[in-house]
Amino acid sequence: MKKSKQNAVTLPPRKSIGKQMLKHWEFYVLLLPGIVLTIIFKYVPIYGVQIAFRDYNAVDGFWGSAWVGLKWFERFFNSYNSVRMIRNTVLLSLYSILWTFPIPIILALLINQVKGKKFQRVTQTVIYAPHFISIMILCGMLRIFLSPYGGLINVIAQALGAPEAVNYIDSASAFRTIYISSSIWQDAGWGTIIYLATLSSVDASLHEAAKVDGASTWQRILHIDIPELVPIIVIQLIMQFGNLMNVGFEKAFLLQTNLNKETSEIIATYVYEQGMLKAMYSFSTAVGLFNTAVNIILLIAVNKICKKLSDVSFI
Repeated sequence: MKKSKQNAVTLPPRKSIGKQMLKHWEFYVLLLPGIVLTIIFKYVPIYGVQIAFRDYNAVDGFWGSAWVGLKWFERFFNSYNSVRMIRNTVLLSLYSILWTFPIPIILALLINQVKGKKFQRVTQTVIYAPHFISIMILCGMLRIFLSPYGGLINVIAQALGAPEAVNYIDSASAFRTIYISSSIWQDAGWGTIIYLATLSSVDASLHEAAKVDGASTWQRILHIDIPELVPIIVIQLIMQFGNLMNVGFEKAFLLQTNLNKETSEIIATYVYEQGMLKAMYSFSTAVGLFNTAVNIILLIAVNKICKKLSDVSFI
């Protein structure tokens, strides 16, 4: 008993947080601008959320405007198009996750198997390039290519025997396909970066040992590469579902027309229309707050599910 006490390792006393911060003060100084900007632009604006529960007008200000409780929330849920907007937002986001989420993973696994480094770098450059095209330019390109008046898609379709040109941009049934396919083209390559970085850290000896044992390329991908990607895939999936209701406003707004509003009108475009164009600040804030609340609930729920299934969590 005495020997075990003598052989026990004595841990040094733990330094207080203040002393640790003082010791590494340079790092905290570098961190300070980011913290200040986050507080100013992310936390301070939360003060204005109260107008969702007030009949806000600029003359009376935040505290002078009348308190109306849940009036604006009731108005939104009782409106004839609220269900349609929620459905459009959820479906567009779910379809986007369904199609855009797995493609960067597949691309990363394929690129990782390319033997020629020069060809690999060229391929990466080509698929990264669309990410740097602005949404405004992308939507302009889509309108030109899909135009019924000399648009590339209609020219090809008619050359292959299509009876007449189709106005795809104004088609409500084509909106989601256009939105998602253009997202895949623009962001799939960029999305491979984080997966390729993870794959580059895989121990090469594992692949060499698998080759010696006669494992095929598919077997090595299935039993070595994919298990290494699982933690980052789970984290990315949690983040995607946490933003389920935050469908990209810019592209939806720029591709929206009066004829395709049946599927293109989402919560983000509705908030812009009510808040910026009609100056209904309280109403638009209430709708935006509902949107944010749903995202928070989904983030927590998906995180808990992923933690139970894979023991990986984000929060």
